Order: sequence, then C-alpha cells, then structure tokens
Amino acid sequence: MLELPAIVLVCVTVFGYLNHKYIKLPLTVGLVIIALVSGLSVVIANMAFPTMGISEGLNSWLDEIDFNRTLMNGMLSFLLFAGALHVDLAGLMKAKFQVSLLATVGVLVSTFINGTCFYYLCYAVGFNIEYIYCLIFGVIVTPTDPVAVLGLLKRLKVPKRLESMIGGESLFNDGVAVVVFSVLLTIAFGSATGHDHGNNMDVNAIVGLFVKESFGGALLGLIGGYLTFVLMRSIDDYVIEVIATLALVTAAYSIALNLHLSGPIAMVVAGVFIGNTGKEFAMSEKTRQHVTDFWHLIDEILNAALFILIGFQVIALSSDSLILFISIVSVVVAVLARYIAVSIPLIFLSTLISKEKGEIVILTWAGLKGGISIALALSLPDMESKPMIVTAAYAVVVFSILIQGLTIEKVINRVHK
Repeated sequence: MLELPAIVLVCVTVFGYLNHKYIKLPLTVGLVIIALVSGLSVVIANMAFPTMGISEGLNSWLDEIDFNRTLMNGMLSFLLFAGALHVDLAGLMKAKFQVSLLATVGVLVSTFINGTCFYYLCYAVGFNIEYIYCLIFGVIVTPTDPVAVLGLLKRLKVPKRLESMIGGESLFNDGVAVVVFSVLLTIAFGSATGHDHGNNMDVNAIVGLFVKESFGGALLGLIGGYLTFVLMRSIDDYVIEVIATLALVTAAYSIALNLHLSGPIAMVVAGVFIGNTGKEFAMSEKTRQHVTDFWHLIDEILNAALFILIGFQVIALSSDSLILFISIVSVVVAVLARYIAVSIPLIFLSTLISKEKGEIVILTWAGLKGGISIALALSLPDMESKPMIVTAAYAVVVFSILIQGLTIEKVINRVHK
C-alpha cells in the first residue's frame, strides 16, 4: 500500500533535484516537463521494443493510483484549503463582483463556446458525437486550476486588485465548474451525483441541483470553519490547532461528498474563513506561524506530486492522428473561449467599476488549467468518445502549464507598462 506514495515521493525528490540543479525552471513547470519526457520515453521505447511490454508497468501503476480519485477525493481538499488560507478577504471583497461573474457567467460562457466548437470540429472530421458530451468537454477545459494559478501568483509581481481577481476566480470557478460538470454528467448518464434523473431532468431540477451543490457546499464550509474557529479561540496550543485545521479539511470534504454538496466550494469558504477571521481572532502569533508553515509545506508537497502525475498521464493518451488534430485545434479554441468568457463580465462591469490596464489579456493568459481538468476527463464513464476527450483536455492543460505558465510574466510586463 505504501509503495505507490513512495514511488511518487521518490520521483518528486529526483525530478525536483534535476530541475533545481540543471533545468532551473519554476518547480511545477520543471516537474511536468521531466515527467512528460519520461512518459514519452516509455511510449517510444515500447514502440521500439513492443515485446518487452515496457509501458504496461507504468500503465498499471497509473491505474493503481487512479488519478481522478486521488485528486478529486483526496489531494484537492488539502490544496484548495491551503490556497484559500492565503487569500486576503478584504482584497477579495473589493473584487467580489468581478470574481462572482467570472466564476459563474464566465464558466457558462466558456463551457458553451468550447463545447459547441468541439461539436462542430468533431463533425467536420467525421466523428459522430452527441452535443451533451461536447458540453461536458467544454466544462472540463473551463476551470482555471487554483493550484497552478496560486503557484504562479507567488512568483509574479501583480497589482493587488488584479491578484485578488485572479486568485479569487481560480478558487471559486473550479468549484462552480465541478458542479456544472456534475449536472451535465447527470443529464447525460443519470447517475453522476447520486441522482437518477438522467435525460428526464427539467430546468427546475437542474437549477435545484446546481443551487444545492453550490450553496450547500458554501454553507458547509462556513459552518465547519466557524466550529473550528470557536475551538481554536478557546485554547492556545499550536499542535491541537494545526490538527484541528486538518480535521476540518478531511471531515468537511467527506461530509460534502456524502451529501452530494460541492467539496471544493466548502474548502475555499472554510479556508478563507480560517485564513482571515481565524488568524486574526483565534490564533496566537506562534500558532499562526505554525499553521501557515504546516499548510505551506502540505501545499508544496502535494503540488509537486500532482504535477508529476499530470506529466505521466501522457502514456494514457490516444495517438490517432485525427484525435491529435482535434486536440491541437481545441487548445486554440480554449484560449479564445477564455478570452471571450473573461471579456463579457468585465466589459459589463466596466461601466460601474474601473479596470486595470490590460486586465482582460492578463486574466486570459493567467487562467492556467491543471489537474482538475484531467481528473474530470478521466472520471468519465467508458464510452467511444472518451479517448478523444481525455487527449484534447490533456493538450489544453499541457499547453496552459508550459506555454502560458512560462510566458505570463512577459505578457504582464508588456500589457501593464
């Protein structure tokens, strides 16, 4: 049982050392590149020596890990809470209208554009795919990954207001996207979230499911955060208080999964509450430092492991030339869809709220995709179009991490002069 995390941690250590010593890229980018090259090397070696079954071992290992379950039912709760702890509530409230519209309207617009373009692209090259599956692909490549985005913000000098918008949106829009994914999956297959409505769901049922998951998750996070806050305020023992935050994450996320509420939204709300109200009114300076250091370390370790697993997933992709063509075009569409999805809310608000110079371009290019998109794609039931959806989603994620992640600083410097 321990051999899987042992292998991952050894890979993190070795790859992290190679990146720090020789490649000298940002850690997450370097880890993805090394894991990607390693995975591709296995694929090429397997093609050269097919009788040796070189790729079977790595495939078997990845199957054992189960990327979707590992991320969505495990790592994601810790990563979201750790990221939300550092969000400045005052800055978030100043950008509340932008963040709210980007995380709701922006998600729906991006889902529609990506899904519709994917449908017509598949139709143009001769793939017969139902429109609902294309919308599912649309929402898969929509969420900006908070793990990637918050890691990016740590090393960039971004204006405070823009930082609040980018960080706030990345934390909330993935929770909304997961809920939309769940609703679309329920419509398509009838059992995504424990509901059995399927294609018989009417508008009221869809809205009800969306509201229940979103607002139910937020309420759960607020209640869990408040109870933890009360406990921490009544004692001054940093060991117990750090354990209390750990208990909050594991318990609240488990309850959310069992009640079919949004675990990601619950984690974000709980993290923002503890990171602001909790740190100010319930923690001593010593406890505050230990809580911050503990969750920073958790964030860095899981973040590194996640991006290595993303790189290794290349071995599970389709090599069909038409699917690869669709994947390349989907990358371009995803960037354009992101630009439109950001532009609509911000242009609407521009009559009421002043804009930062170049904020639409910066928000578009800083909207990095990550593990959530891959996990959602891999969680799809077995169907004919799944290899195509997984491969296209992977292409969007890798382009986002490698190209956008490495060039965003230049983009910010150019448009924000």
